Amino acid sequence: MFSGQVILDFVRRVLLFSLFFAGAVWPQQQDKNKDKQPPKPTQQQQQEQEPPEEDETLKPREYAFNPLEAEHDVKVGLFYFKKGDFKAARNRFKEATLWNPSYADAYLKLGDSEEKLKDKDAAAQAYSKYLELAPDGKSAEAVKKKLASKR
Repeated sequence: MFSGQVILDFVRRVLLFSLFFAGAVWPQQQDKNKDKQPPKPTQQQQQEQEPPEEDETLKPREYAFNPLEAEHDVKVGLFYFKKGDFKAARNRFKEATLWNPSYADAYLKLGDSEEKLKDKDAAAQAYSKYLELAPDGKSAEAVKKKLASKR
């Protein structure tokens, strides 16, 4: 009856026709949907609607014990410190102390940053916390000398 080539040619033509037809009809369907807008709510409906949810980014950050995040913040803080951006470094070191309040090196670096920013009271507070956490730490003697010279 029909050869394989004729059937294949017929199938190709049907597919091409269906693609062409779908391409012509589909944009028209979208245009119809654009014209339909939801009805505007009445004044009473507007009053009954709940207020929009608060912006999640405006909520204060909650800190739970997370030593990995604290380590990351210290590394980033060291980058800023070496770059000379002591304010950004201080913020990262403070963040590290919030993630891990027993991270002595974060307090040491926080004290160094505060010292560079000429905030002696904050530096002394950070150094004291460092000595409280690591009284025999590798920088303990130098920190004790710094605290003694500030008094």
